[in-house]
Amino acid sequence: MTGPTAILQMICPDQPGLVRELAGWVAANGGNIVHADHHSDQGAGLFLSRIEWQLEGFGLPREAIDPAAGALAERLDGSYQLHFSDVRPAVAIFVSKQDHCLLDLLWRTRTGELPMQVPLVISNHPDLGPIAEEFGARFEHVPINAANRQEAEARHLELLAEHGIELVILAKYMQVLTPGFLTAFDPPDAFHQVINIHHSFLPAFKGAQPYHRAWERGVKLIGATGHYVTEELDGGPIIAQSTLAVSHRDEVEDLIRKGRDTERLALARAVRLHIKRQVIVYRGRTAVFE
Repeated sequence: MTGPTAILQMICPDQPGLVRELAGWVAANGGNIVHADHHSDQGAGLFLSRIEWQLEGFGLPREAIDPAAGALAERLDGSYQLHFSDVRPAVAIFVSKQDHCLLDLLWRTRTGELPMQVPLVISNHPDLGPIAEEFGARFEHVPINAANRQEAEARHLELLAEHGIELVILAKYMQVLTPGFLTAFDPPDAFHQVINIHHSFLPAFKGAQPYHRAWERGVKLIGATGHYVTEELDGGPIIAQSTLAVSHRDEVEDLIRKGRDTERLALARAVRLHIKRQVIVYRGRTAVFE
């Protein structure tokens, strides 16, 4: 497939003929569909759709597609998002002291595997500044503690607005975002805009030191989870997970070492799925179209 595409995500009440309705709308405007994925959740009475078509030859100019898609969604009593494949969103990465997820994301961005731009890296420690600068990202050290959390998050929001950030990635940030920050940057009625990597196979071992607790339970499988952030700690909709077998011979340090690989893979996959607009969130869960 060559040339840019338009991607329409839609959720609406389930009813007969929706595939024909959506595909027919694209076809009526001369669009060539390259991907079409649909899911009917009969328990919820909802229909989820992702349709991607080539812009070349499409009968509507780019600026007219969104209002036309909005009219279609209104007619179907649904909600929608429209994106274009040649738009690389601006992403901010929040980190602490661990560098493996940051390095992985920046490398995948540089090689083009992740179609995004990373103009900003924010950290509560100064350690990873040289890595961010090596990849051309502005590094901002914003110390944060219980006493200054409100002021620190206000500074975060200023930086995000200054750089036009669309997505925040918590790449081992090891801090809990407050409801106030989430409401300001990622309001409840909007599509999710914050992704976190948690070093366990959620919903098991939420919170701190999951590898230690997993080792105490003698697990034979460890994992990592890329998920959207909500006010519930480690309870947001899951996007991607990665697992790895371990044995009784592994100590906590081995689980942590091996777990870094699962963290990198799960986070990169979650980010890519989000950037490629292959995730639809509904009823506190996700539909992932691959």
